[in-house]
This record gives sequence, structure tokens and C-alpha cells, in this order.
Amino acid sequence: MTEPSSHLCATADAYDAMATRYAEFARNALDPLPLDRAVIAAFAEFVRAADAGPVAELGCGPGQVTAHLRDLGLDVFGVDLSPAMIGIARETYPDLRFEVGSMDALDMADGKLSGIMSWYSVIHTPPQDLPSYIAEFGRVLTPGGYLLLAFFESEDEPVTAFDHKVTTAYRWPVNDLAKLAEEAGFAEVGRMLREPCEGERYRRGHLIMRRNEIR
Repeated sequence: MTEPSSHLCATADAYDAMATRYAEFARNALDPLPLDRAVIAAFAEFVRAADAGPVAELGCGPGQVTAHLRDLGLDVFGVDLSPAMIGIARETYPDLRFEVGSMDALDMADGKLSGIMSWYSVIHTPPQDLPSYIAEFGRVLTPGGYLLLAFFESEDEPVTAFDHKVTTAYRWPVNDLAKLAEEAGFAEVGRMLREPCEGERYRRGHLIMRRNEIR
């Protein structure tokens, strides 16, 4: 087995250290965000219509979005790099499955999933490594499966690092991130950008992509 990279170890350690506080912060984070809930609902509707298998939330943290997807009718499980986060998720949602794992090397067969949700979970990935993550998403998605990426949008700037409260993160231009996904065999279905809400610093980006039938 390949040893995890230094940035993966640092990210896992940072979220382990913040797990209890982060879980409290995230518990009701979707409640005041109707646009975010709407894009998640659209993703869920696309996946239900495809009816092709389970869905994974990659970078699920304490599991609140995984539970939200379950409530929208999806057969969903969560994966996260942080053992502490997975422990909280399992305790909070004992009816759901949660696994410790890394998004860049998923322990599942090719074409296993009908959907992948990455809800602000690729934000800590160094930009040069992100293409391999998206390629891994494509590997485990069935042809015609759906991917939802949520991220911090960099507006008119190039990819930009910033001081996320847990560990270094990156803001991406939405067009650049869509192009990376297209190069990995995805077609864009739709996008949603919204301005920062009170207490937020940056514009938020959301991309729904569909894995091409022929790669």
C-alpha cells in the first residue's frame, strides 16, 4: 500500500484536532443556505433518475451532509481522511456507513458508484494533485454517473491559497475546475455561484458534472 503524502497526513491531523469543534459548527450549516440545498437537491434528483447504484460523500467530515443525502432518498455512505471525524459521524448517524479513506485512492471497484458528492472536500488538495483526484472520481463512477463539487471560487484570480481555519486551502476559478473535470471525462450539467453570506469571506462555487458514457 502506498504511504499517504505529507499533505494528506497534515490534513488528517488538522481535522482530527478540530473534529469536535468542527462537528458542532457544521451540524446545522445547511439550514440558512437555500441555494446550497437547492444544488444538492438537483444532484440527488439526477442520481435518483439514473438509478444506477450507491452514492459516496467523499470528505464527509462529521456526516451531516451524508445524512442530508440519505433524507433526499439516496443510498449513500461517507468517506473521510480523519479517523476522528469518522468516529463522530458513526456515533451521530449509526444507521449510515462511514469509512476512513482517501479521495485519491478509493477502496472500491471501477464503476461502482452512481454519484459522488465532494462538498468542500477537495479544497485542501494542492492544485497540481487535483487532476489525479478527479480521475479517481471518474474511475469509481459508472458511465452516466454524477459528480457534485463544492468549492471556494476565486472570481477573477487564478488558483489562490488562503488561510482556512483548519489548514491551507485553495480557491479555484470555476471555469478552470470545470475544464479539469472535462479533461478527466466529465461533461458539465450545470453550475451555481453564490455571493458570500454573512460571516463568509469568499464566493462559493458548485459544479454538477456527468461522467461520459465513453471515455
